[in-house]
Amino acid sequence: MPITAQTKVLGVDIGSRGAIGILTAEGGLLDAIDVPCLNDGPAGRRAVNGPVLAEIIAKSHATKAYVELVNPRPGEGAVGAFAFGRSLGVAVGVLAALSIPVTLIAPAAWKRTVGIPPGKDGAKDAARSEALRRWPHKAAWFARVKDHGRAEAALIGLAGLIKERAAR
Repeated sequence: MPITAQTKVLGVDIGSRGAIGILTAEGGLLDAIDVPCLNDGPAGRRAVNGPVLAEIIAKSHATKAYVELVNPRPGEGAVGAFAFGRSLGVAVGVLAALSIPVTLIAPAAWKRTVGIPPGKDGAKDAARSEALRRWPHKAAWFARVKDHGRAEAALIGLAGLIKERAAR
């Protein structure tokens, strides 16, 4: 589906501490929302609340989504890796049910596209700094350390738009 002026795009940072960024086709940030979670997963672990996520995404009226392509992290146990993958499945499933096309984008690719240096050290603060630089009028959305998911979600959406424009 081509990007038009009416397009609303989602950037989705996966995980129980992730977020959703809602952007215009020009890269303007409309909203950044933490992924809804409940402590109702196995052994009381945080898990994405699919019905609430579906409601948020449906209300966005988005026509395209860029979702972070996640893989197990080094040193992560099987339970954590499965939970991370389950979050991806819930997000992609909700988007599919709402007929919103999804493009998966690897962390290294979206970070490179928006100018975040490679490496793990300070990556979350770098994402918050970059989001603040690009959308200073939305500074309150990225003010806390735990708001890195919002910053990453917004930047994932922006990177998807940039990459799609470059491919045309």
